[in-house]
Amino acid sequence: MDKPLGISGRIAAGFQRNAITPLLALVLLLAGIFATLITPKEEEPQIDVTMANVLVPFPGASARDVEALVARPAEQVLSRIAGVEHVYTVSRPGMAVITVQFEVGVPNQTALVRLYDTVDSHADWLSPQLGVGTPLIKPKGIDDVPIVSFTLWTADPERAAFSLQQVSRAIETELKRIPGTRDVATIGGPGHVIRVNMDIERMNAHGVTAQDLRGALQLANASQPAGSLVAGNKEVLVQTGTYLESAEDVRNLVVGVSERRPVFLRDVAEVVDGPDQPAQYVWFGTGAAAQQRGIGQQGLFPAVTLALSKKPGANAADVAQAAMQRLDNLRGSLIPEGVEVTVTRDYGKTANDKANQLIGKLAFATAAVVALVFFALGRREAIIVGIAVSLTLAATLFASWAWGFTLNRVSLFALIFSIGILVDDAIVVVENIHRWHTLEPDTALWKLIPKAVDEVGGPTILATFTVIAALLPMAFVTGLMGPYMSPIPINASMGMFISLVVAFVVTPWLAQKLLRNVDAHHHEGEDKMTRRLDGLFRRVMTPMFDARRGARNRLMLWLAVFALIGASVALPVVQLVVMKMLPFDNKSEFQVVLDMPVGTPVEDTARVLNEIGAHLATVPEVTDWQSYAGTAAPINFNGLVRQYYLRSAPEQGDIQVNLVDKTARDRQSHE
Repeated sequence: MDKPLGISGRIAAGFQRNAITPLLALVLLLAGIFATLITPKEEEPQIDVTMANVLVPFPGASARDVEALVARPAEQVLSRIAGVEHVYTVSRPGMAVITVQFEVGVPNQTALVRLYDTVDSHADWLSPQLGVGTPLIKPKGIDDVPIVSFTLWTADPERAAFSLQQVSRAIETELKRIPGTRDVATIGGPGHVIRVNMDIERMNAHGVTAQDLRGALQLANASQPAGSLVAGNKEVLVQTGTYLESAEDVRNLVVGVSERRPVFLRDVAEVVDGPDQPAQYVWFGTGAAAQQRGIGQQGLFPAVTLALSKKPGANAADVAQAAMQRLDNLRGSLIPEGVEVTVTRDYGKTANDKANQLIGKLAFATAAVVALVFFALGRREAIIVGIAVSLTLAATLFASWAWGFTLNRVSLFALIFSIGILVDDAIVVVENIHRWHTLEPDTALWKLIPKAVDEVGGPTILATFTVIAALLPMAFVTGLMGPYMSPIPINASMGMFISLVVAFVVTPWLAQKLLRNVDAHHHEGEDKMTRRLDGLFRRVMTPMFDARRGARNRLMLWLAVFALIGASVALPVVQLVVMKMLPFDNKSEFQVVLDMPVGTPVEDTARVLNEIGAHLATVPEVTDWQSYAGTAAPINFNGLVRQYYLRSAPEQGDIQVNLVDKTARDRQSHE
């Protein structure tokens, strides 16, 4: 009498001839396709790295007074917030910048609510008699990192950074209309101002003071509602005053009366409409490999950079592609002749390329496993394993999307990492069904399959949950690397559980359908593959049990094992293997950060940056570079954590260096 089936055998018996099994398999496949299409593709995992800058103005105060009266009390108040990891302060003349960094994993909204509540409820930490302004809170997070940047530059000597800035500001409005766009900002350019240069002699001649000019400008540049008029069944809103709209309006402004005649601003001052005094410089330089990116001109040119970030949950590849398409449509209209546009960052493309590359490696690993099963068990068994693995990966991708992960190098690496263990359940089940079918070819498959699955079900369940128990604790690691690497343990654990379900539900149904047409025959000896493996095993193991030399051979084996272990451990010591948390990414970009002595003019900072850039231009792999003096380059993830966006002093500068694609160079970006 056959012993009763265990849980795995009962599951196999219930689904091997059930009409709902193929429907379940189809649902898993469609869910995987749906997840692949809808899951956002990104460069890095979406993690909560919430920080905020609290800007407290203190007009007229020195840096020492700002530190003593504002920065230090602010540290005491803000450090009491739950979930705060660090509080940094920077004291400048007239301004205190307090950076509050929350622990990784604290939800963005929760962190900001706590910060706003603390600042508002402790408003008395600043004495109202000090003259300190209202604190301004500017939050920063992972979605503030621009995914695409365009550098506008020109070789036309008649154009400068000011005209490029005007073009860039016009483009901002168009790019902001793209779905999924969060922030669009222009970096560089002197700014647009209307400057009033007072003539002291003419002012004295007309009896006008500087205070009169200031008051006239303030009164003329104001507008406010003054009620409404109702007439003819219509209501007309009345507004008094107006705003100054042009330099001509400023020139025609009446600032006083002299000898019963109005005195206009143009009578006592010169009004200049144009660029402000530069406080920051952006330059675009070409490299030795500029031709590979379609850059035909060589040299150093004035530039501005347009940086675009995406909303949370938006697909970086789609947003970046839409931005480039919109920019191409603006050529000849908002972008005039003589203004060149170069894409200096495209994280959408790199995210898409990395996702496709990892998906290709995933497919290759799956194909390799199927090929191994093909040679070891046969064609039909290989088809079963291939289908089971494909369904497992599809269901895991859907579960990953439902969990909230995106398609990035870490989440896809988790699947590649676990492909070797994901196939174990299906292979073990198929192999045991194949073995029983070979031993009892005359027995109907629907009778053999539950018994075969039940025989290996217990060890398979135990092995699956043992692997999950080994991987899952990694998901609870704290700090920055914990949430960053969490897709590996979570995706791998979900994949292992799903593979177990597929092995017990879908694999028996596939075996019953695909193996039942095999011709029945009595077992007449072992097949050729088995005989070869048996012969190899005997040649290797027989000397280990030899009566005369067995002990010596076993000792030599142990010595060889320990020698190999010692050599493996020594590899990092001699630097033949470099130990890192993450592998080198080999990006096609890197950044040079420059800090000059405090007090260095921004023009000197720009000069040093351009000298460094001129040397970088001689490197064969460099296509182009951008120097940023007195302002920060578009930040990346590293710049977000290190707060490079605060680098706006005249003595600070960055160089963004772009390289040819990694497929077109021998050296890696970190070499």
